[in-house]
Amino acid sequence: MTEFWLLIKYLLLGLVQGFTEPIPISSSGHLVILQELFGIEIEGLSFEILVNFGSLIAVLVIYWKDIIRLIRNGLNYMMTKDPDSKGDFQFILYLIIATIPTGILGLLFEDYISSKLSTVAVVGVTLLLTGLALWIIRNIRGRKNDGDLKVKDAIIVGLAQSVALIPGISRSGATIVAAMLVGMKAETALRFSFLLYIPVSLGITMLSIGDILGDENINALAIPYVLAFAASIIATYFSLKWFMNIMAHGNLKYFSFYCFIVGILVILFL
Repeated sequence: MTEFWLLIKYLLLGLVQGFTEPIPISSSGHLVILQELFGIEIEGLSFEILVNFGSLIAVLVIYWKDIIRLIRNGLNYMMTKDPDSKGDFQFILYLIIATIPTGILGLLFEDYISSKLSTVAVVGVTLLLTGLALWIIRNIRGRKNDGDLKVKDAIIVGLAQSVALIPGISRSGATIVAAMLVGMKAETALRFSFLLYIPVSLGITMLSIGDILGDENINALAIPYVLAFAASIIATYFSLKWFMNIMAHGNLKYFSFYCFIVGILVILFL
């Protein structure tokens, strides 16, 4: 029975992380809430790394055509200076620029955030802030396409992503809010947000390989980890597809309502 509960626990955590990763309600915040609500304690340091890598795989599957196009045109521009490829080359540069703030701040404050800010009280407040940000941009309709972006746009979105290191601040929410505030169209904001997720998630995974290999629980929890990993891939894939449809119809206000409700409930009862 204990082993069965262990499998159910990690399946649930994988599904929750995967489903909440793409949508603007904070996957890290929901994992904190879930652990507090059900008294779940995650054994091993590798769990969050693996389920985030599962989400990364789902994002790669959905955006693989964009990724191939960017790589092909980026390389073509570097070799031939073809003006038709310049826009994609610049888009790659902006993704790199936007990644830098998160990388620096993550390395500097990761331990502090993990030890001091991963609490339900913090998550309750930050969910309210996420809801407020989503409410502010609910009716914004930007005009900037991929080729209209500037360096300052990339820096602003990158700084917003850095704020999402705090549990309860949604990464997708923060980057999409920032992208729409600087004038991006919803489709461009969504694409930039999730293509930006790729280098960040990949970097975290690469830097954490040592932690995974050194995790004393990795053998005992191999099956639960694999189950959660697979669940996160599937849940992220369908959640992101669903969110892309919501973004196309401009219904972000519903996520704002959700964050307000959950944030208030967490503050009052957990």
